[in-house]
Amino acid sequence: MEVPLNPDAPLDPAAHNQFPAACWVGPRHLAGDDGRLYDTVADTLSTLGWTSLTMVRGRQEPDEEPENRQVVRSIVLHLSPDTLRWAQWVLADEPFLLGDLPIAWHVCARTDANSPLAQWSAYFTSDVPGEAVADFLVALDARRHPAAPSGGRELVLEAVTGHGWLLDIDQPHAGAMDATFTSHISYGTVPPLIQDGDPQTLTREVGEELDGWQAWSEPVLGGRCLWAASFSSSVPDDLVAAFARSVSSTAPVLRRVLPDSTRDRLLRAPAI
Repeated sequence: MEVPLNPDAPLDPAAHNQFPAACWVGPRHLAGDDGRLYDTVADTLSTLGWTSLTMVRGRQEPDEEPENRQVVRSIVLHLSPDTLRWAQWVLADEPFLLGDLPIAWHVCARTDANSPLAQWSAYFTSDVPGEAVADFLVALDARRHPAAPSGGRELVLEAVTGHGWLLDIDQPHAGAMDATFTSHISYGTVPPLIQDGDPQTLTREVGEELDGWQAWSEPVLGGRCLWAASFSSSVPDDLVAAFARSVSSTAPVLRRVLPDSTRDRLLRAPAI
């Protein structure tokens, strides 16, 4: 970074009578989502021309005012112009957990607009840097065939090692981590319930799992993750590489809110 960074700069969003100052911070993979993960991604999708729809389910008692209606489910769906790719904001819809963290964005793509089934799925929890999710979606939008395989695992590893990450000494062809061993990306068995259109998902034996890319940040070894992302087995490697390249970027990002678990590890420079 070319600007002087001060790790002691005050950035307490709860400070009384003081609007939190915006700062440039790094590294990106520890910077969190600034509490704006929905806005960052939704703004990007709007720029790309995707349509947004809000689906709400709830209940309303007789003679109850509309503003008192109890909403029990709410999903915001963003759909690409060709309807082959979509992104759902599911944080308000009782999402399932990934690494003990609630999933915020669920992204899918299909090969045929007449088929309701997704070919692959990608999942991002809260505190994934919004820039990385946005870059993943920009790469997805640019693809003519969003579900066609492309590239190989080396694309993902080259994306992060190009930013100084280290190959996993035990599995150098399937994993890498940042120089502080805090954030990781690895190719291996995906967690349960990760949806994929690969026919093997229907024919595999009980207990047999498909492989895919996983990424996560674990500020304290054995502690709670800051964020996690999971890509089903059919997600094209070039799209995973777009996410990996962005989340491992050395370019500072603008933040007003910092994660408690990584606040002391971030370098900061006031945004002027």
